[in-house]
Amino acid sequence: MSVSFPKTHIVIAGIEKVIPSMKDLPLFFPLLAAMGTEQQITAYNSIITGPAKENECSGPENMVVILLDNGRSEIYREGTHRKTLACIRCGACLNTCPIYKNIGGYTYNTEYTDPIGSVITPFMKGFKPFGHLSFACTVCGRCTEDCPVKLPLHELLLLNREKMNETHHEKIVWKSGMWLFEKFFIKRRRFGSVNGQFKNAILKTTGSVLGNNKKNPQFAKYSFSKQWKYKSK
Repeated sequence: MSVSFPKTHIVIAGIEKVIPSMKDLPLFFPLLAAMGTEQQITAYNSIITGPAKENECSGPENMVVILLDNGRSEIYREGTHRKTLACIRCGACLNTCPIYKNIGGYTYNTEYTDPIGSVITPFMKGFKPFGHLSFACTVCGRCTEDCPVKLPLHELLLLNREKMNETHHEKIVWKSGMWLFEKFFIKRRRFGSVNGQFKNAILKTTGSVLGNNKKNPQFAKYSFSKQWKYKSK
């Protein structure tokens, strides 16, 4: 209905979405279905060859195709990152990423989420506001393992981190805070030395560390080990 009723059909796509020939579709369609939704057969797809012809009773009178660059040329100029333009947006890395499964898509605060989004978003929107996404990775390599077009996503995320550190050095306050965080969390006894009320008070002073779309978790008054200890008595 969206392409039959309007008199003008407007198509918007990234410049990397152009494939060499119609002959390549039998390769791409099964990949999208199998890797994106783990179906055994391909999904329903429509092929639109242009505006309605003289002998056709339905279809648009005009068709306009708009190809967006939006930072893609910059990615192409990066020798190591240009391969990311081969992404078919199947969602396989999204389905397997342990970080994405735990924090959800809204936390990324960008159109492209998951591992591939963490790789390309800094090039499209700038490393200063979005370079931190490259650090939201455990480097487990599951995204690389599941990618149907064999993108080395976890390696590219490490290269993004290197670029981020070279161009945008961390502030001394952040470094000091992370050093204290490591010292405090490295041993459970240290973390459990203060009660939940004190931890919640600290969280209130730091703002929303998980982003504007996530709320900080509330700590219980006592840790599980202390509750178990008191219960045993």
